Formats: sequence, C-alpha cells, structure tokens
Amino acid sequence: MGRSSFVIFILLLNFLQILDRSFSLPLCTDSRAPLQQKTPLSFCSYNGTSCCNSTDDKKLQTQFNAMNISDSGCASLVKSILCSKCDKFSAELFRSNSFPRQLPILCNSTTSANSTQSSQAKNGFCSEVWTTCQNVSIISSPFATSVKSNSTKLVDLWKSQTDFCNAFGGPSSDGSVCFAGEPVTLNTTKPISPPGGLCLEKIGNGSYLNMVAHPDGSNRAFFSNQQGKIWLATIPEVDSGELLQLDESNSFLDLTDEVHFDTELGMMGFAFHPMFSQNGRFFVSFNCDKQAWPGCGGRCSCNSDVDCDPSKLPSDSGSQPCQYQAVIAEFTAGGIGSQPTQAKTANPKEVRRIFTMGLPFTSHHGGQILFGPRDGYLYFMMGDGGGIGDPYNFAQNKKSLLGKILRLDVDSKTNEAEITKLGLWGNYSIPEDNPYIEDKELQPEIWALGMRNPWRCSFDSARPSYFMCADVGQDISEEVNIISKGGNYGWRVYEGPYLYTPQKSPGGNTSLSSINPIFPVMGYNHSDVNKNGGSASITGGYFYRSMTDPCMHGRYLFADLYAGSMWAGTENPENGATFNTTQISFDCAQKSPIDCTFVPGSSFPSLGYIFSYGEDNKKDMYVLASSGVYRVVRPSRCKYTCAKENSSAIVDDIPAGPPTASSPSAANMLTGSYNNCVLMFLSFILMLASWF
Repeated sequence: MGRSSFVIFILLLNFLQILDRSFSLPLCTDSRAPLQQKTPLSFCSYNGTSCCNSTDDKKLQTQFNAMNISDSGCASLVKSILCSKCDKFSAELFRSNSFPRQLPILCNSTTSANSTQSSQAKNGFCSEVWTTCQNVSIISSPFATSVKSNSTKLVDLWKSQTDFCNAFGGPSSDGSVCFAGEPVTLNTTKPISPPGGLCLEKIGNGSYLNMVAHPDGSNRAFFSNQQGKIWLATIPEVDSGELLQLDESNSFLDLTDEVHFDTELGMMGFAFHPMFSQNGRFFVSFNCDKQAWPGCGGRCSCNSDVDCDPSKLPSDSGSQPCQYQAVIAEFTAGGIGSQPTQAKTANPKEVRRIFTMGLPFTSHHGGQILFGPRDGYLYFMMGDGGGIGDPYNFAQNKKSLLGKILRLDVDSKTNEAEITKLGLWGNYSIPEDNPYIEDKELQPEIWALGMRNPWRCSFDSARPSYFMCADVGQDISEEVNIISKGGNYGWRVYEGPYLYTPQKSPGGNTSLSSINPIFPVMGYNHSDVNKNGGSASITGGYFYRSMTDPCMHGRYLFADLYAGSMWAGTENPENGATFNTTQISFDCAQKSPIDCTFVPGSSFPSLGYIFSYGEDNKKDMYVLASSGVYRVVRPSRCKYTCAKENSSAIVDDIPAGPPTASSPSAANMLTGSYNNCVLMFLSFILMLASWF
C-alpha cells in the first residue's frame, strides 16, 4: 500500500469509528445512553442503536412467556409494548412526573407526530390495543400495575377505552414522543432559520461567577464571586428600567478567609437543598490552601490507588502537589424557629464537610455543584486536575475521581465503617443506582467519566433528562455533551470528535478499542473564534425557556469565555438530540438600565469574559460577565426581527422558515446531520487524494 493510500485508509477508519459511536442519544430509562448493537436482539428484534443488551432481551422474553397470551394479535401488541424499553427513545417514551413509569406512553390520536405512519399510528395505537386485547386473558398483566388488581382482562380492569387510554395513552400530535407499536423514528427535520440576534440589557456592574434562583420561587436570586462571597439580590421586572438590587457591603455568606482565590481557584459553585424552604440546608464548592488553613487538608488525588506518586509530580505555579483542595461543605440559613426563606444571612460555620480532595495541579477542576431535579442527589463536576493533556490519564482512570461527574447522596447518614469500606472522600453516601453497581472497576461516586474540565452544566427545566455539560477543550475543539449514566465522553483518547495524542504520558494511555465514547452534540473549533491564535474556552448555558424572547425559546445558549462569542443550538427534530448550531449576534437594548460598553470603533457590545449564564424563577436568562450582569430581553429592543414577539401564543418551539445558506464551519461538522458529515468527509478525502 502506498503512502497516500495508507494515510487515507487510516483517516477513513478513524472517521467510520466516530460515525459508529457518536449518534447514540438521547437517553434510556436508566439514564444511560443507548449503544450500538452488533447483532439484532433475538426476542425484541431491535437492531442498530438500542437501550437493551442480550440479558435485558432475555428478561423481557421470560416476562412475556409468563403472560401466556393465547390471542396472537394481542400477543404481538403486548410484546411490542414490553420491548419498547429497548427503544433508543425509551427515556421519552417512559417520561413521567413520578418515575418509574411501567409502560410507555401509547399514541392516542389519528395522527402520529413522531413515528412512521403505520396503520396502528393512524388509528391510534392505544385504541388498537384496547380493541384487540380487551377480552383476552393476560396473566400478570402490565396494564394492571396502576389499579393493583389480580384480574387478567382489560375489561375487568378498566370501564372503557376512554379510561384505559387516559391511563396509558398520550397525544401523538403535539410533537412529543409516544409509542405506536414499532421502533420510534422521528419525523424528518424541519427547515429552521437562526434567530435574528440576542438582545441584552445590563442591570448590574458586578462581576459574578454563579447565579442561583431563590428556592422560594420569588424574584430573588443569589450571586457569588470567585473570591468567596454570596449575596442575596432582588431582580427587577423585565422592561422596568430598574437595576439589580444587590448590596455588596452585606453578603449572605462570606468565606473569603477559607477560600483560596486564584485564576482557576476560588468559590466555584453553590446549590440549595431541594427541601431548603424547610431545612435551610445549602452547599458550597470551593478551593482552599492547606498551608494557609489547617481545616483544609484532605487526601491527595494522586495516590497509590491510581498508580500516582505525589512526590514525583512537578510543581505547578510554585505550589506543591495537593497543596490546594477541592471542598464541598454544608451550611445553614435561618436559626431555630425561623423560616430559611426569610433569612438575609447564613451561618458561616460549616455544618458538615461533605467532600475534600487534594488537587495535583492548579487548573482543570471544574467545581460546579447541582442537585438533580428528579432524584435529589448532588452532582459534582470535576476536571482532570490539570497539566497539559492530562499526563496521568486521570480522566480515563476509573479509580480516580478526576475528570469525572460525581453523584452523591448528602441526605443518608454515613457511618465510619461504610466510609472506610468504600474509600469515600468525605461524609456522604452512594446512591444505590450509581453505575459502579454494574461496572465494578468504577469508584462508587462516579456518574460519568472522560471529562477534561466541565465548565457550567445545567438540567433542562422542561426536560430534566437533558443534563447538559460544556467541556473545555485542549488544542482544537470545545464541546457540549448530554450527560448519561456511566457515559464516557472520551477525553483524553478524544478531544471532542478528534483523536488526541498527549505530549507526555507518565500515567499510561487508554486504548481506543477499550472505550465506547459518547461524542458531543454541539461545539465549535478554536479556529472558529480565534483568527489570530488566541485562547478558547467554552462556557455552558441553558435551554432558553422564557417567553421574553419567543424566537429564542427552546434553544440551548452557550458562549466562549475569552472570545465573547455566543451560539444557539436548535434541536431538530425535537427530542432527537441532534442540534444545528448557529453563532449568534448580540446587542445592547435601547434604554438599558446601565449603558453598555462597546468595542472601540464598532457597534458591538463588549462583555469582557463570559463566566457563566444564570436562570431566574421566571426562566429569564442572564449572562454573567466580567463587565457586569446582563439579561436577555425582547428582540425588538435591539431592533432584531422576531415574528413571534407580538404573537399571543407559540405554535412551535422551532421558528419556521427556509434554511439559511452558510459555509460548512467546524461547528456544523460537529453538530450537523449524519449525511452532511459524510459528504464533507468524503470531500476531504478527495482533496487529500489530490494532494498525494
């Protein structure tokens, strides 16, 4: 084989590996990402991407056989319903406000918005099940779960088809996912047009790293800075022309004596307990210096368990290995007999040290904390610990907590024996469904792995199964991922969708064949934002759920910290976890409460560094930048065009209109359709061939 042929073969092989592994979302009912099946399941017959393995398939077959259904038509329908757990859209099919749901939502109308137009879908699949199975005996009927009856026939369990479909059916014409008797195939993508732009009003001058809406649902929110202070603020009404009411001389909590502040060190996050209104508990994530504060010390993340010797770690910025620690501590607001929601200050004395771990270097340690909206567990975003290219391969080391997203139970009491047995890093428990139960090599705290430096994650308020995390890249690309249980996001085998080769590797390497990476759903390349060779660092955001800007509604917003650029990701089709990403312009609103600063010689507002985004209780969205606090407001205040702004209702989250022509940027390569990706790569191969 000639040199040119060999190069092209290697590139093609690598690309096909990416294609085979990357299109694996959305999520399964157990919060995992579906996997590509090498062979079809023998019972459920699902092939391609599925949420079941052969073991799951056999369990479903056993369950079905025990039902002893004599009618073949009914048996076929019940089998398909049981096997819907294997569908790659099972998390949406089984969605419920009170998980776990035992059966999928059955399509219950004359048209199906999410699946192929089979006769079952056209007639309403729920009606089809009732008509076919109502008088058929089904032992241990799955349709009896909600009424707790020993009856075997539907007519004994439900008075009418209406009652049956009220319990198990759901509309198939509203764009949501429902089951129509066969594997779900979303409709073809809709033509979309990018938003005209993002209109911002400046409401505060302070520089903050985090914003958290007050748990009482009011117009108040908490803001924190990296130095170690948290403030309670009142947010003005949209279009009121008023300023953010925040008194920096009176903080809600001051931990500056404990927090070590530096470029990538400080107070990194805080989160309120789901029952804060009753118990007043909240949690703070920060870094400390064990040489400056005796209460700081913890075990070093570089240790014998991960084949790392801290004495051999090179010093970083003059510090010693594990001099700085990552800490999660619990605090309380409100005293005895008082209401936590009325508290203006919190007790600065720690109630409990939840977590302490020494950091090998002074960078890449994330630090954000969030409570899961459905499970109530605490999620802790931890980077790979620093060093160029994660030299010790911590992110792929299943015994290390670096380069991971952790999931902790801070409610269950932990005894010393359990801490010792599991080797825990503090006073917390392990959720029973963490992935280490299935993967014995994983440390019990780990929820997901293969992260470089997760910087700003969020749960979608409309669809909590969408747990979005931006991950800062190394040399080439920045990425946004949908986080799933046990998911491996590739670093440092991959940087985004690209293979990565570390400069140094004293900690060894992870083979390509040993992992099944999940690739980003959105992102951009450094070359897209740094024409002059500057830095790039992604800042994750939120799905915009406010109605203030109806043309932005339903899009995921994120930015680059250094470049001051912003993007909007539009999911198309909805619930398909495939995004079209557009770099968006932004401007300062007319009559902004505080005048914006503009880039010299242009009409482009200068935000400075974009540290974070925030969301209030009304779902309005905020940009937290080095130059101040900005709120997203009506597009017309910046003279942007939005046809829906004056409409009384939104018919569709995705604006209609013809697609706009644009050059195939790297962001499009990361987030575009499968076919576009293939065509672009083939063009690239042909270009390479012409070179040789």
